[in-house]
Amino acid sequence: MAKKRRVFGPRKDNAPRGGKSFMSSVIRAGILAVIWGGILTALFVIYCALDLPDINQITQPQRRPSVTLQADDGTVFARYGDLYGEHVTLADVPKYLPEAIISIEDRRFYSHFGIDVFGLLRAAVRNVTAGHVVQGGSTLTQQLAKNLFLSPERKLKRKVQEMMLALWLEHTYTKDQILTAYLNRVYLGNGTYGVDAAAHLYFGKPVSEINLMEAATIAGLLRAPSRFAPTHDPAQSMARAKVVLETMVDEGYITEQQRREAIASVPPPVHKPGSAGDGKYFADWVQDQIAPLLEDASQDIVVLTTLDLNMERAAERDVDAILSKQENRDVSQAALVTLANDGAVRAMVGGRDYRSSQFNRATQAMRQPGSAFKPIVYLAAIEQGLTPDDILLDAPITLGSWSPENFDGKYRGPITAREALAESINTVAVRVFQRAGADNVISTARALGISSPLAREAALALGASEVTPLELTGAYASLAASGRAITPYAIKEIRNRQGQVLYQHSDVTPPMTVSERAVETLVGMMQEVVRTGTGKRAAIAGRPVAGKTGTSSDYRDAWFLGFTGNYTTGVWMGNDNNQPMRKIVGGSMPAELWHDYMAEVESNIPERDLLSSNGGFTGAVTNEISHAFSDFIHGITGD
Repeated sequence: MAKKRRVFGPRKDNAPRGGKSFMSSVIRAGILAVIWGGILTALFVIYCALDLPDINQITQPQRRPSVTLQADDGTVFARYGDLYGEHVTLADVPKYLPEAIISIEDRRFYSHFGIDVFGLLRAAVRNVTAGHVVQGGSTLTQQLAKNLFLSPERKLKRKVQEMMLALWLEHTYTKDQILTAYLNRVYLGNGTYGVDAAAHLYFGKPVSEINLMEAATIAGLLRAPSRFAPTHDPAQSMARAKVVLETMVDEGYITEQQRREAIASVPPPVHKPGSAGDGKYFADWVQDQIAPLLEDASQDIVVLTTLDLNMERAAERDVDAILSKQENRDVSQAALVTLANDGAVRAMVGGRDYRSSQFNRATQAMRQPGSAFKPIVYLAAIEQGLTPDDILLDAPITLGSWSPENFDGKYRGPITAREALAESINTVAVRVFQRAGADNVISTARALGISSPLAREAALALGASEVTPLELTGAYASLAASGRAITPYAIKEIRNRQGQVLYQHSDVTPPMTVSERAVETLVGMMQEVVRTGTGKRAAIAGRPVAGKTGTSSDYRDAWFLGFTGNYTTGVWMGNDNNQPMRKIVGGSMPAELWHDYMAEVESNIPERDLLSSNGGFTGAVTNEISHAFSDFIHGITGD
């Protein structure tokens, strides 16, 4: 008998039982998936909840203490740290401010339970459509939770924690309490937290006095505080504020007429303290000096400084102008410092552009002063008996393997000390150094405030040891003060937010550290430098000026430092990489910059005789005889 062929495939009599088994399996798998999904979700929520921050932080804000810097006239020009304004309630602010914030950030604020499901769905659709995150769905309550307790990182765990904390906030506080906390804690750019701080920073007024357009501007900051700040990009800030006003119209908070009036009445934004320029180099320098002066550095403080904003702006403007004119001379940087007679720093420019480089060349750059160091050498010799009319020899000199040469390569033979300093004769300066003695020269430099290491060698006579522009300017200020030890300072007073004085600069008259008569003699010689010598371009018509040029080897540094009866100013020019400039000497661009800046500064103040206010003299050179030099001998502009 033939065997039956086995047919493979489902058996008809088992079909109904097999279909029912398959459906049951699907249902069981679905139920298990839901159960496990719920378990995993619960475990993840528990995991997120395990390291939730302390919710009591809502009354304990953690922030950096704020430091507000004021110029000498009380004008605020810089801020550091986190700035909080006065605590405000909803009754303290114009009603259109919270309305503006709600309309642009959370339209259903008063109806949701802390999480806006519709807002999340809307944001998800927009983000999927765009292919990247273009809109968030966070409510004001969630934003407050993030600001109070969490970091800004975009992680699933942080988002879940944010939602949990939002639910807790909604359960614990009323809507008005949440909104009040938000107004006082929200970050609004430039280190400011809270609407009152923002109103003061951007508009120079308390939040209770802002108008509708200003309220819309503050509300517009919430999406991107740095990008929409009116002090960063006024046009973009205005455009964003207009969007806020349109949403307020859509939500019924204001009328179309009110929107048009708000746009028409917008005031120009207040200048932001701490923008590019306006003493940023000075501000950073001051910031570093504050902590050692205080016992408690954790409180908000206001620092009254010595800065004169008009002088500072003139200095910044003049530095940029002269560097712009001379870009073909291979010079990229400059520094300028101005000191009052008591050492108060009135202006400080640490470089051409703070935004490009925060390195402060006025206080941090160690550079060779070249012939700008010679007045110290001559002063040491004058204290040992040298007089301006002493005859010295300008001739080749060799010390070991070193043979210094004059700038122009010429030698004049016998020459007076006055002439030698005016024309910056190198060989004579070395002979004066030998006459004074290395120890006396270094001691004199220390007495004038030079603290940098000084090599005990004859090359010091030509400025071979490095100093900072601030340091050397301070030494010249000591000369302007008839030999008193002038220490540059920047802080006049420090107060806390309650007005309590925490520190006050002492106005004690500094001690006399070098011979007053010797300084008087030297200053007379330094006036000759400006009248007939290498510093002629620094001369200011009708004003007595004493100063000295300086150029280091291979044109790597160029200086002019000098003083009137009112101020001492030092100028340095060069390159950060120490590359040579194209034949720029102290008597050229630095002297020109010094003249342009100081002529503007002096034009608005009375003339004062050199040394008269500090040493009791009516003039340093009233008995000096002005010597006439021929253009052939004395028309040299270099060192």
